Amino acid sequence: VLDLPPVPSTSRTDFAEFSVRERMREKLKAARSKAEITLLQEDPSPRPRRLKSVRERKTVRLDKASDNDKFREMQEDESHLPSKIKFRDSVKKLKQKSTFQNDFPSAEEAYNFFTFNFDPEPESIKAGARKRNELNEEEEAEEECVETHEDEQEEDEMDEDVRLVKDDDLFVIGQTAEDFLVKKPADCESYSEQLKKEKEFLFTPSMQAVPTSEKMPGNMQPRYLEDEGLYTGERPFVSQSNQNIVENRILRQEKKWFGDDGKILALPNPIKQSSTRPPIFSWEEGIAPELETVYRKAIKMTAANQYLVGPGDFQGPFQLDIDISGLIFTHHPCFSREHVLAAKLAQLYDQYLARKQKNLTKLLTDKLHALRNAVQCSIDGGGAGIPSPVAQQSILEYKVEIRQTRRLRDAEQEKDRMLLKTIIKVWKQIKSLRDFQKFTNTPMKLYLRKEEVDRRLDEKAYEAEIQAEINELLEECMEEYEKKMEEYKTELQEWKSWKKTQKSKKKKKKKDIHEEESIEDYDLGEELVKPIPPEMANRLEIEQQVREKAVNCRRKPGEPALIPELVLSASITPTELCPRAEVLRREDVKKRSAFIKVLFNSKEVSRTVTRPISSDFRVHFGQIFNLQIFNWPESLKLQLYETMGMSSTTLLAEVFIPVPETTILTGSAPMEEIEFSSNQRVMLDHEGVGSGVSFSFEADGSNKMTLMTSGKVSNSVSWAVGEKGIPLIPPISQQNTSIPSALKNIDAIASIGTSGLTDMKKLAKWAAEAKLDPNDPNNAALMQLIMVATSGEAHVPDFFRLEQLQQEFNFVSDKEFNRSKRFRLLQLRNGEVAEFRNYKQVPLHEREISEKIFQDYEKRLQERDVIDSKNYLNAHRAVVANYLQKV
Repeated sequence: VLDLPPVPSTSRTDFAEFSVRERMREKLKAARSKAEITLLQEDPSPRPRRLKSVRERKTVRLDKASDNDKFREMQEDESHLPSKIKFRDSVKKLKQKSTFQNDFPSAEEAYNFFTFNFDPEPESIKAGARKRNELNEEEEAEEECVETHEDEQEEDEMDEDVRLVKDDDLFVIGQTAEDFLVKKPADCESYSEQLKKEKEFLFTPSMQAVPTSEKMPGNMQPRYLEDEGLYTGERPFVSQSNQNIVENRILRQEKKWFGDDGKILALPNPIKQSSTRPPIFSWEEGIAPELETVYRKAIKMTAANQYLVGPGDFQGPFQLDIDISGLIFTHHPCFSREHVLAAKLAQLYDQYLARKQKNLTKLLTDKLHALRNAVQCSIDGGGAGIPSPVAQQSILEYKVEIRQTRRLRDAEQEKDRMLLKTIIKVWKQIKSLRDFQKFTNTPMKLYLRKEEVDRRLDEKAYEAEIQAEINELLEECMEEYEKKMEEYKTELQEWKSWKKTQKSKKKKKKKDIHEEESIEDYDLGEELVKPIPPEMANRLEIEQQVREKAVNCRRKPGEPALIPELVLSASITPTELCPRAEVLRREDVKKRSAFIKVLFNSKEVSRTVTRPISSDFRVHFGQIFNLQIFNWPESLKLQLYETMGMSSTTLLAEVFIPVPETTILTGSAPMEEIEFSSNQRVMLDHEGVGSGVSFSFEADGSNKMTLMTSGKVSNSVSWAVGEKGIPLIPPISQQNTSIPSALKNIDAIASIGTSGLTDMKKLAKWAAEAKLDPNDPNNAALMQLIMVATSGEAHVPDFFRLEQLQQEFNFVSDKEFNRSKRFRLLQLRNGEVAEFRNYKQVPLHEREISEKIFQDYEKRLQERDVIDSKNYLNAHRAVVANYLQKV
């Protein structure tokens, strides 16, 4: 254990101690005299007790030390301070060492700091502490210098002692904590006084509702955009108390944050009800994506438990009758090549019957004749009291309508003729295949019935149609020629003025330039090309075009009209007369059967009996399923299964059936055919072509085709009728009870009795009564359907638009596009025209493209039909060279 250090001795009297002590006394006397002079210049008035800085404390201490009586008292009490001096010495040693090293204290110093015992200060020492500071400082300086720096030079000891004396004021032992602290009771302020003070500089908005009149500028009336039919969107949910607080706060600042309706301006709620991002699979763990589990939040299925009626108001069963008639395969893996052609022929014949029923060609032809008669009557009766501008405007509108109708009529005629040619072509393929394979698999047979026509009347009508079309096209060409002629005159006038300017510039340049300089060196600016006059329309060329089109699209005059008739009267070759591959195919078909499951709201409720597939790939079920339902019919689905033998059962396809209208009852429901298809891949080792496998009708294997399993299901869904003729349908009168809310959760249209799904008149009436917002994006598809259906006769359109708003997004018209030189240059380069195929960089601006770029191309277009034989040996070589140039 370390011993405590001894008290430093005060009786060392060697020469070094004496010389250092004398110097320190002289410096302290000089500092004391300077402090006394400074104090005499200051105000000697007493000051309030407070914490003093080091400089103030030093001044007071020197002032008190000048008093001889107090100085004697301090010397008398000096004998009572041995422990204080020891503590001061240890502190000074620690401070002196810190000036030489910035390290932690040694183990001995740390031990001394915590093991010294310090006696409490008596009151007399406290009173005279400041008077004795000077004497203590002298003794401290002498002792510290002698103890710590005996081995150093004398000058270094003196400088260090002086620095310690100056810093010693920080460790005045005579002043304790009681000299600096003032003890007072804690101040307590009441809560009401605190609130009064806070009200002076704090503003607390109220939670009470703000009247609308205070939020509207200039005593204006609020304006509600929803009542005016404008879509404003759904605002984000904010509690009413928070809204009131914000409104009261905003009123203190500015009123510009309030809208016309007096509410705070807010954008629609941007949060979507469903996620738009696909699930992200983590590949770090090495788990296959199909085996990785994905967390999904639990969703309460409200629609699964929505009953048609409440528990207390049961009104009898509600019944759906599902009639499944049969199944027809339009392609099956066991189809032979003849079955494939027969299915194609049957499909083409169905198209022919559908087009014949619509008879669009006859309707458009009659419309065209009526428009021509209207134009002729307008021209003939121009002076019969009808104003000339009105008649002229009507004639122009009629002519535009005639052109459109003629194009549609020609397109429909071409479709009819191509369909008839395709039917005949497929029938010829079936006959040639039967002759090649020496057996017949299908009972199909096509008859072409001829209808004779009056040759003279037919030729007359044909020629009249040709002449009328020639006159109309000639009139169109003359209008186009007049427009081009006007443009040509304008361009020719510009070219002449440019040519005249260039001549004057050349004459002026000849006078200015020197004789040795050539005129070609002078830049004459951008050169204009002389415009080429448009060609007059040639009647012979137009007539040739019309007659060629008529030959391709229409029946020749006097030729009998062909009417195809498809019958099932052909005899099928017996199995014993067929080759082995065909026998295996027929045996495979006999092993196959099919059945259908009925699923109501994704739950199986019944299934048909298993019936074998016949040789013509038809399955007849003829079963009616009576479903007594208590839940709302959300989905009806049929699952088609095929069985082979006693073991394997394959799901071919799933067919969704629409829920019927409440007006469709059993007995009056029509039979419908719903198509289905399967993506299964089947390859067979007999005459069957399979599914998802390529095959060909050609001997060399060319023109391959791949067919998938497909077919049609004949079914009918309707609401049953009770014993007394009462339909067993959900009561529509329950709309006024709690059922509509449940209905609207499933389908908004279902709440009007489901009859509005296809009845456009009822749907439009319901939309008018419900006052749907046409600007709401959620109603866009519904409003588009109502507009299309109610624009003319109420019907469901047999088309759909891929881009309904494309016309609104076209930033420039097609006419302006075609007039653009840059767009034309890009088109020609993209089309790999000879003059522009290797054109590297197309300028960005229109003004940078010169008309000279297209000069060679337009000249070649005009001269491509002109055969010049003067550069060739004979006319035949000229024709061949012209043909090669076109190629």
